[in-house]
Amino acid sequence: MTAPLADPRQSERFRFVRHTFVDGVAELVYAFDEGPELVERVTFPGAPSVSAEREAAFAAALRLLHLVAGVSYYKAGIPATIVVEGEALDEDGASMLDALYLHGLAEFAYRNRLDLRGRIAFPFERKRHAAVPAIGLPKRSLLPIGGGKDSVVAVEAIKSIGAEATAAWVGNSPLIAECAARTGLPTLNISRELAPGLFELNRLGAWNGHIPVTAINSVILVVAAVLYGYDSIVFANERSASVATLEYDGQEVNHQWSKGFGFEKTLHDYLHSHVAADLDYCSLLRPWSELAVTSAFARLGSDYFNVFSSCNRNFRILGPKPADRWCGQCPKCHFVFLALAPFMAKPRLLSIFGRNLLDDEELAGAFDALLEYKDHKPFECVGEGAEARAAMAALAERPEWSEDALVARFRSEILPQLDRSELALEPWLKPGASHLVPRRLLGALDALG
Repeated sequence: MTAPLADPRQSERFRFVRHTFVDGVAELVYAFDEGPELVERVTFPGAPSVSAEREAAFAAALRLLHLVAGVSYYKAGIPATIVVEGEALDEDGASMLDALYLHGLAEFAYRNRLDLRGRIAFPFERKRHAAVPAIGLPKRSLLPIGGGKDSVVAVEAIKSIGAEATAAWVGNSPLIAECAARTGLPTLNISRELAPGLFELNRLGAWNGHIPVTAINSVILVVAAVLYGYDSIVFANERSASVATLEYDGQEVNHQWSKGFGFEKTLHDYLHSHVAADLDYCSLLRPWSELAVTSAFARLGSDYFNVFSSCNRNFRILGPKPADRWCGQCPKCHFVFLALAPFMAKPRLLSIFGRNLLDDEELAGAFDALLEYKDHKPFECVGEGAEARAAMAALAERPEWSEDALVARFRSEILPQLDRSELALEPWLKPGASHLVPRRLLGALDALG
């Protein structure tokens, strides 16, 4: 008989118990010590049977999902010992998971004043891992849709070269569903149901905080790619995602760590060596800054202006007016407004947000954080402080924006303290070099230029 739920912070072991897949439903089972099982379910709609040539790849992808999704539960107690039941991990798998849990939980650790360095250690056996073969995946892409500007830009770039693709997302957001429908692509909506016991653990005093959800969604899509037959998963993470939010006690803390290039490269290589040699994982927007992506979005025209939203606080509220998609109070709202302002007519931007966020003196502190002026960058998926300063400097030179409260404040108070040679907008619109985009999709990069 299993013990009743208890405070997971008192536990000694976190166990990856088992994973199964039946009738399109993956069950991922975890437990603290000998306590009750925590069962997460991920449902893949209309799932086909797995062909013989894909069985090994599918099993590897499902196991990887079990291990990566476990971060949602491990962080509730962060016990000293991790137990992976069943086949032992090899050193590459353990190393990848150690990095994911350490860096993906760095913000969680910072906010809870914890130090996870030296604590997270996935067990492994030193064994030789046989190279995995290509499994004949069809040449088509899964394009994750988040409802915001970045994924829309990536979708339109892929569409421009006529590549076969499906818009995919995890969860039940009606806003994302509406944005996905607007793309005109086939759609795939996968549902994820967290173990109900996790919420009870939180009530009992579990540790709580930010997790690397992009990593979890990425591996859900890895399972989907093998199951349904896609040779690539193409995200829309730009280069600023790799820049840390702050440094604390000698460790970089990056809210967007699992959107960064380091994780992208690690997962890409792991899939090639452990899942399927012909399954690619990349970000189409990796060479570009947030400002470059925002500029590209503004050039798309009005098709998406009334359906997109990057607002985290107000993400699920759908109303008759565009303003209902933007709370106007969160860092995502503030940054997207600022980033769009240099590239979009002011009346259009105000109609999208329903108000002028740069003419509200009460938001001065919030915009200071975006500028990294007397504060660090917010714990949100926003661009670099330097590109925010470049955007604000551009607005300070434009008559239609220059007298708005926060732009005028920037010009009189902050601008004199800055090196004007570092405030040009144009360098932010040029691509960098690093990316993992497969050869057959390289034309989509050109479409972004």
